[in-house]
Amino acid sequence: MSLSMHEISIPAFIRGFAVLSSLIEKAEAYAAEKKIDPTVFVNARLAPDMLPFAGQIQRASDTAKATIGRLTTVEIPKFADEEKTFAELRERIAKTVAFLEGLDLSALDGSETKEVTLSAGPRKVTLDGAGYMLKFALPNFYFHVTTAQNILRHNGLPVGKLDYLGPLG
Repeated sequence: MSLSMHEISIPAFIRGFAVLSSLIEKAEAYAAEKKIDPTVFVNARLAPDMLPFAGQIQRASDTAKATIGRLTTVEIPKFADEEKTFAELRERIAKTVAFLEGLDLSALDGSETKEVTLSAGPRKVTLDGAGYMLKFALPNFYFHVTTAQNILRHNGLPVGKLDYLGPLG
């Protein structure tokens, strides 16, 4: 059995956003219980040179959208990266998931062989679509989901591996 590009990406992205939504819900409840200003969590970061929690969700959203943009001809929605509250982050996640769920199931057909060039400063790398998905897009997406959870955990939210994995059924 072979998996399609759609099967290895869209469900993974949507599942990751479900995890992020659950983390926001838990952080919001924890902040209320402990009388912590929720912006403490929204603006928290693991290190001074890393993006804050809000930035991790923004980059996860951008990664999912950019992946589709690089591999298809679908017009990608643009979001302004202005989220400052849990409610605004939930809205960004909802808009991203709605975009992903609205894709035609065939939108990614044949994209495994499409050439994708990534630039990092003066360095450029060209991958086929499957390589791009498996070596860059999915690892990058999961980096931001993991970092978002780690930021909340670092700031006292009692979450662990099972919160990250979410429901398996």
